[in-house]
Amino acid sequence: MPAYIHGNLAVEQRTESPRKVKVKETKRVVYRSKSLPMQEKLLYLFTVVICVIVAGTIIWRYAQIYEMSASIKAIEQQVAKLEAENSILKQKLDAALEPHRMLEQAKQLGFSTAEPGQVKNEGAAKPKSASATQSAKPKSTAASSSTVSGKAAPAGATASASSASPAGKATASASTTKVQP
Repeated sequence: MPAYIHGNLAVEQRTESPRKVKVKETKRVVYRSKSLPMQEKLLYLFTVVICVIVAGTIIWRYAQIYEMSASIKAIEQQVAKLEAENSILKQKLDAALEPHRMLEQAKQLGFSTAEPGQVKNEGAAKPKSASATQSAKPKSTAASSSTVSGKAAPAGATASASSASPAGKATASASTTKVQP
């Protein structure tokens, strides 16, 4: 009953032949590259090492430049701060050295201007001899005198009368004076 397929006799019977799978064999040709000679390998290695050294040197120099730039900026800021402080101190000094300000401060400290009878002019009286006056006088006449600033003169110095010039600067006169109590 091979003619009867699926309930129909009109259909031809197909003969199925086993399909053969054709396998195509391909041959691959593998080319092996020759290995590099030792000298060429060393050349490449040294080239890479030199490039790394050059790059490292450049990066190191840029790092130094950055550090120097940062320190320069810090110093410039410090200089600007000191200049501002110096300017303020100069203004304070100018204000403190004004003649009327010095007079006010002297009055606050208890100083007063010398009365005409308080000051004795020693330059007008002529001493008998230079050696006799030095042995009779103490070494420091400035220690017993008072000044406007309240500071004593160094040992061996004599107090000199000073007068204020129109510019506000003190000028010393030629004669020496001694303040009497």
